[in-house]
Amino acid sequence: MTEDPRASDVSHPTPGPATSVALMSQDFTASTVTALRHGLAAAVTGAGLAGDAGYDFVLAVHELVTNAVRHGGGHGHLALRRQDDVLICEVSDGGATLGRLPVRLPAVDVAGGRGLWLASQLAEGLIFARGVHGLTATVTAWLSPDGVPAIARHHDKPDGSVEDDEQ
Repeated sequence: MTEDPRASDVSHPTPGPATSVALMSQDFTASTVTALRHGLAAAVTGAGLAGDAGYDFVLAVHELVTNAVRHGGGHGHLALRRQDDVLICEVSDGGATLGRLPVRLPAVDVAGGRGLWLASQLAEGLIFARGVHGLTATVTAWLSPDGVPAIARHHDKPDGSVEDDEQ
């Protein structure tokens, strides 16, 4: 059996390097939390995450911001960026957190303690990173309408071309 020489010429689409665009970078304190939330809501909507998904993302970030103020030294920094079809928000504080963070729903008779759980439920992902200067919590949300990144909506057809599920 001979190999078709054209077979090696068929190229499959591969994702290029990620494109990251900074949308917002702001320090905050307890007195600026409300203004920060309004600015964040405008930036999230401007990035294309609107309606319930946008509101959920803003609420997730707000929970992280208030936790930073309450448990992380009274201040922090928020950085929002878009990377391809993903919205990424990092909330950093100067807190010295030891051990595991409680990302769980507390008992109904316990006041408070739901912020991290809410953030994990309202965003696509929640990641914590401890650094020399404190803790950074990162939440993400897909910007595509169906929650699937655009690259995953493409399928190779037998002839080597690409078919888009959105057609």
